[in-house]
Amino acid sequence: MLSPRRCTLFRALSLGVCFASALIPAGWAQNPLDEPHILPPAHARIPEPGVPPAVAVPVLPSGKNAAANSLAVPADLVAPASLKTREKPMKVGVELVLVPVTITDPLNRLVTGLDRENFSILEGNDPQEIKNFSSEDAPVSIGVIFDVSGSMSSKIDKSREAVKEFFKTANPQDEFFMIAFADRPEEISDFTQSVEDIQGKLVFTIPKGRTALLDAIYLGVNKMNQAKYPKRALLIISDGGDNHSRYTENEIKSLVKEADVMIYAIGIYDHYFASDEERLGPALLSDIAELTGGRSFTIDNPNDLADVATKIGIELRNQYVIGYRPKNPIHNGKWRKIKVKLNPPRGLPPLKVYAKTGYYAPVE
Repeated sequence: MLSPRRCTLFRALSLGVCFASALIPAGWAQNPLDEPHILPPAHARIPEPGVPPAVAVPVLPSGKNAAANSLAVPADLVAPASLKTREKPMKVGVELVLVPVTITDPLNRLVTGLDRENFSILEGNDPQEIKNFSSEDAPVSIGVIFDVSGSMSSKIDKSREAVKEFFKTANPQDEFFMIAFADRPEEISDFTQSVEDIQGKLVFTIPKGRTALLDAIYLGVNKMNQAKYPKRALLIISDGGDNHSRYTENEIKSLVKEADVMIYAIGIYDHYFASDEERLGPALLSDIAELTGGRSFTIDNPNDLADVATKIGIELRNQYVIGYRPKNPIHNGKWRKIKVKLNPPRGLPPLKVYAKTGYYAPVE
């Protein structure tokens, strides 16, 4: 049991929505009105005006608040050259490794209010000194990867609503782009800070064709080269596995390991799978997301889409960011594993750590 002083230092976020079937492991029973037993620090900032009370989260005071005709998009939009060539992303020098970290409790609720001393980080087997630590709500560059294949016909309205709810968690400084995909991916909106602009274009997408999911992820990751913020994320909304991409799963996994982009995914799956690709879809999205420090959510009811999208949006803006300067001075371009460890206060239940699994060393 937490001491009174500990109870005043921490709290976990509860959205007030029960995700029992989609987000909570079997065996857990959660009353949506239950409050977590972790309270905010006394000096926690008051939530930004306009944020719904049900999703308000305290943060530390350092922060501020496919075929060509398968999509109804402008005719001048064509697949970018980056999708036609398989160039590898450039590896750049690493002065400071930044690792966004998400902490959740056993009921999948976000945990905020932890301090620097509650974390440690290893590169390989070597402990690293944490040079920077923050939990501020920094601006984010976000790409939405939206499935408009034929199987999405019955889910498209709920999926559009999910995007709308996700945008409601945004900050004015955030920037967004959107890629819709069926037989092939199409960029339907360049980077913009106008949520209305993206939503307006999304209305005209028509579900049709097959599912080039991996190609869409490739295009989204490469689009992030134009992002203006260091914190970058992709949100994927899809209802099945890939069945029409030029890129392979291994190629995309290698790509996301090199890219400093978190990937979140919402998989809307039917109760039966018509093909092996669809059967493997949930594992595909989960594996790709976890490589980047993001998460994948599986749901079977389109009505849950909006709530899950809101949860992801809030999570993106309430992460810890750990920075360290690698002790290893060798610039050999090799993959370096990293592991974030949690040293929680006594009395807390087991907590789950989400963070990227490594990075590529710089090259000379």
